[in-house]
Amino acid sequence: MHPTSRPARRVLISGASIAGPALAHWLDRYGFEVTVVEKAAAVRGGGYAIDIRGTAREVVDRMGLLPRLRAAHVDTQRITFVDAAGTTVGSLSPEQMTGGAAGLDLEIRRGDLADALYAPLRDRVEFLFGDSIATLDDDGDAVHVEFAGGGRRSFDLVIGTDGLHSNTRRLVFGPEEPFHHYLGHVFAGFTLPNEFGLGHEGVIWNEPGRSAVLYAHEPSERVHGFLTFTRATPPFEAFRDPGAQRDLVASRFPERVWHLPRLVAEMREADDLFFDIVSQIHLPKWSHGRVALAGDAAHATSFLSGQGSSVALVGAYVLAGELATHAGHAEAFAAYERRMRPFAERNQALATGGGTVVTPTTREQLEARNRVLRDAGATARALVTAGAEEGRAAHSGLALPDYPDYATG
Repeated sequence: MHPTSRPARRVLISGASIAGPALAHWLDRYGFEVTVVEKAAAVRGGGYAIDIRGTAREVVDRMGLLPRLRAAHVDTQRITFVDAAGTTVGSLSPEQMTGGAAGLDLEIRRGDLADALYAPLRDRVEFLFGDSIATLDDDGDAVHVEFAGGGRRSFDLVIGTDGLHSNTRRLVFGPEEPFHHYLGHVFAGFTLPNEFGLGHEGVIWNEPGRSAVLYAHEPSERVHGFLTFTRATPPFEAFRDPGAQRDLVASRFPERVWHLPRLVAEMREADDLFFDIVSQIHLPKWSHGRVALAGDAAHATSFLSGQGSSVALVGAYVLAGELATHAGHAEAFAAYERRMRPFAERNQALATGGGTVVTPTTREQLEARNRVLRDAGATARALVTAGAEEGRAAHSGLALPDYPDYATG
């Protein structure tokens, strides 16, 4: 079926991080008329690295992006663990921890991936930067959208790819709280000067329920710092108060050991502080009427899974393919969810099933991990840990359908 032989479908995508541009790529390829609205002023650059593994690697290959992403691969060599006093315990390769495939997995700065997705679309797809959806009115025949920046337009479909705290989800499904599954961790991320001689590596300090991380993509002037800790309840009172965020994080890292004082001081002064809780989204359904959700808006896996961007890329491919091969949106949305939900849930489970290597929450877990790291035979055993095997299976847990190619070239 050729694109010109089917009715044009006007689709509005809310969010231009990862899932949004990936979905726009496939919908444009299948002949849809696509608009992407993004509240930021431009595609966001920089950021920490994310992983593309398993099925997601096949998606970017089908998009024609593999050569560019290989060139942007940051190639982390090792993760080193230090104890409470700052003494080295041992090191692992990233693949030993995650179950990834050495030489196949891609580790890309979030901004580099966003740029790679956006660049081929800038002259093909309409992007509305610095704007967002204010209201949605789905009358059954179309979705009438009022934008925060003014103006009203109508679309056949609206897809929310606007992240964990999705505005689209709130407008259609209601407040976030019933769908928000808190995993008991709070984190702060920021950059600081690289005065540690780090390159292509990460270093993790642990005490039960607390982690401090220095992560360097490559030898450069800046490194990423992360301070993560467990908390029984989400610190909602700090979300709108940057000063309270900084005070809360600092209070959990009072020790004057290792690089903790430096990390806390830099966190207090950082102009790029990102503070949030570690959580997932669990929705009973990913669509309502002519509106659907994709990426973190539908099924956030959390950074503990390491799979958020990979699942988003796969979901974008599947959603676009189902829309292209079904006459009606309701059938397409249902088919999309049938294919994707088991894959998304399997990857969500990675965040809760084996996180004790990076984020041990008890003294017993921490001591058991350190014993393995100190053991001369730890490297061989770590390669076949149950957690790594589970991760490897989840990463490739969906066989990509081969949708008809509607592209005209």
